[in-house]
Amino acid sequence: MSFAPMRTLTATLALALAGATLLACGDDEPGSDDKKITVWSLEDVADRVTATRAIIADFTARTGIQVELVTVNEDQFPSLIASSAAAGELPDVVGSVSLAGVRTLAGNELLHPSANAEVVEELGRQTFSARAVELTSDDGRQLAVPSDGWGQLLVYRKDLFAAAGLPAPDTYERIAAAAARLNTGGIAGITAATAPGDVFTQQTFEHLALANNCQLTDDSGAVKLDSPECVEAFRFYGNLMRDHSVKGAQDVETTRATYFAGKAAMLIWSPFVLDELAGLRNDAKPTCPQCAADPAFLAKNSGFVTAIKGPNGTAPAQYGEISSWAVLDGAAADPAKSFVEYLLDDAYPRWFGMSPEGRFPVRKGTLSEPEKFLTAWNTSQAGVDAKKPLAEVYGDQVLDALRTSPDTFQRWGLTQGQGKLVGAILGELPVPKALNDVIAGKSDAAAAAGRAKKDVDAIKAGVN
Repeated sequence: MSFAPMRTLTATLALALAGATLLACGDDEPGSDDKKITVWSLEDVADRVTATRAIIADFTARTGIQVELVTVNEDQFPSLIASSAAAGELPDVVGSVSLAGVRTLAGNELLHPSANAEVVEELGRQTFSARAVELTSDDGRQLAVPSDGWGQLLVYRKDLFAAAGLPAPDTYERIAAAAARLNTGGIAGITAATAPGDVFTQQTFEHLALANNCQLTDDSGAVKLDSPECVEAFRFYGNLMRDHSVKGAQDVETTRATYFAGKAAMLIWSPFVLDELAGLRNDAKPTCPQCAADPAFLAKNSGFVTAIKGPNGTAPAQYGEISSWAVLDGAAADPAKSFVEYLLDDAYPRWFGMSPEGRFPVRKGTLSEPEKFLTAWNTSQAGVDAKKPLAEVYGDQVLDALRTSPDTFQRWGLTQGQGKLVGAILGELPVPKALNDVIAGKSDAAAAAGRAKKDVDAIKAGVN
């Protein structure tokens, strides 16, 4: 995806797998052909497929292990993995799988946790972001091997903030004050997702909800969307979008276009905006009045907030997505593990270097060079139609904040053991629908939070 703020697997996968007869993977008995594996990758963009094939060629030359690469569109992945499971023809390894996808695969017993744990231990558990390891683990089992991630960002106009004497918008209070102050003269205070049928709205709201310690469930699995923390999150988001933003349903395209046109002081988006903001993509260039003379104007005058804190938040938090590699149940384990280890070690800079603006390495380095991969990420070439290291555009301070952001990633439900529920709500989107009522002035925050809880409770009853 070019903007890629929606790397998720929805309830489609859970439903498809629920109706399939699950069999072991592989053409023959496990280990019958220890020099050939099948790898599925959800990276199906042409230039990334080419780069992946080059990595595989080098792996085969080094190890003698043949790899059949199958690239799969993420929208087709649920049905394809289900049909392959039913036929007993699952791949040995899958790559670029989202956190919700990993949990759904785990719930249907398609993963090989011990093999994935052995990869993490072989590479060095301490070389990974502890948070990434936690988000890909469940009850002591390493469900998958975390590879790279991206975290939701609040992008803001440093020049407008400085002129108004405003601090960086890293708390509810500061965001609200800036949105009210700067919502003038044809410029919206903030632009963010509001479309009720869009996963991007779910992700954006969850980012701000986590900041206020609003959780989907408690540790026992009880839905908590009507908690005081969540009611405040609904109120905060609703007020921002209703009073200080752009009218009408806003989505991935419109929010970016508004900020790029210089018509918003703040934007909530994924880091895939970074190369576009720098003018490195011809199909998504900044169009602000100053951008004609200086295409890098917005990049120079934008600041970035990663983690945010609400009034009820215990610590700053950030919505984050982790993409993982996973060895599947029944795989030819030794060559499959060797392949994943290669991807996360010798080939790792080439892998995250395919699109570094949205691939923050969650393996920071090696045992002997603890910062090796973080350093390599700094010099990776970002962009599509033009290439340039992000460090040249944004500077070391911004990049330091971005590359360490996986350590503050949070997500609803995953660490509470509610992976299937997370997948299901991404399919039905009850929270964005309830939120829309607040934004439209049809409901107050408490009523909307209550509606969201009721709807999620109903979905949970169907999942369990």
